[in-house]
Amino acid sequence: MSAVPGEPQATEAADLDSVCRHFGISVEDYLLPSRGQIQIVDEGGSLRPVEDQGTEPGHEYPLPDDETLLKAYEQLVIGRRANDQNSALVRQGRMAVYPSSHGQEACQVAAALCLGENDWMFPTYRDSVAVMAKGVDPVETMVLFRGDWHGGYDPRQYKVGIQSTPLTTQLLHGVGVAHAAKLRGEDTVVLAMCGDGATSEGDFHEALNFAAVFNLPVIFFVQNNQYAISVPLSQQSVAPSLAHKAVGYGMAGERVDGNDLVALMAVLGRAVELARTGSGPLLVEAHTYRMQAHTNADDATRYREDEEVTAWRGKDPLNRMTTYLQNKGLLDDAVTERIAAQAEHTAQALRDGLNQDPEIDPLELFDHVYATQTPQLAEQRALLADELSREGDAK
Repeated sequence: MSAVPGEPQATEAADLDSVCRHFGISVEDYLLPSRGQIQIVDEGGSLRPVEDQGTEPGHEYPLPDDETLLKAYEQLVIGRRANDQNSALVRQGRMAVYPSSHGQEACQVAAALCLGENDWMFPTYRDSVAVMAKGVDPVETMVLFRGDWHGGYDPRQYKVGIQSTPLTTQLLHGVGVAHAAKLRGEDTVVLAMCGDGATSEGDFHEALNFAAVFNLPVIFFVQNNQYAISVPLSQQSVAPSLAHKAVGYGMAGERVDGNDLVALMAVLGRAVELARTGSGPLLVEAHTYRMQAHTNADDATRYREDEEVTAWRGKDPLNRMTTYLQNKGLLDDAVTERIAAQAEHTAQALRDGLNQDPEIDPLELFDHVYATQTPQLAEQRALLADELSREGDAK
């Protein structure tokens, strides 16, 4: 994704040439990502000089306003607390599995907050923090990982796709929603999330190609956390970057520091505006790191060294943003305590909700297989109902 200050108006022609003419840059400069990743706040929490932010003509990003940054920081703190609480609930046996995003929360917060009221988000199984930041109840977000048969929340209510473990299928779902919205003339942008491993899947190719051919308002957000479970990025792709993959489809790509919440808000925010005004799909690659194991069933020590984890710990997005806001005078003791209390409220809600044993009705197995139940399912349902009834009588 590339841009210069000022967006084209919605009334302008929705083609690549017109977008580039508006920005005063060539198509080549628009499509290619910046030579270095965009970083606005460094690892120590200091604002980098403009000339050192990785920007170049066609890749400039204004700073988000203070109110936006404080709102994002609040969700960052809540997300970290939720990650840690969910990991504890797995150890206590209240959830079957949890793919922690500890260390990746900045990506997820920015993904949720950059979208408008009518925009859709399609998360991966690791993006629970993004789902909660989009407004979904924390307990509704997590019941899927307890083993409930349903996703926990209504996708249409929140405009958030259901988290699922099949890799990359959500990109196709996102493209489908964007295509439908365009055919209906709706003002909808779709942000579809995936990891670096997903870029090796066939569904990734199909989603990007379809979105580009039909000029759909989709942002493909790749959270490059360096590993597809145990396979490092170097064994997945030899492209200069994953953002460069966008060029082959005729869409723009951009690289951003995935632990820099300020840069993420700026880059993704601009991407949404460009997609909304007709520039077509865009791909944003965020460089981040999965600090913990792939899931609670994974042993990350078998495929990565402690030194690597330690190095990334120094790039922690929460510590970086805390320092930055303190330096700006936006984060005092009162604000810190208020946000910490909200985060603890979320953790308490997760404990209360997931410590309750769900009421299970086995007959629900038959309720949503078909819109109209088939005779065979009706017969099977009746057999199970009779068996359950006789079992109850025996007690």
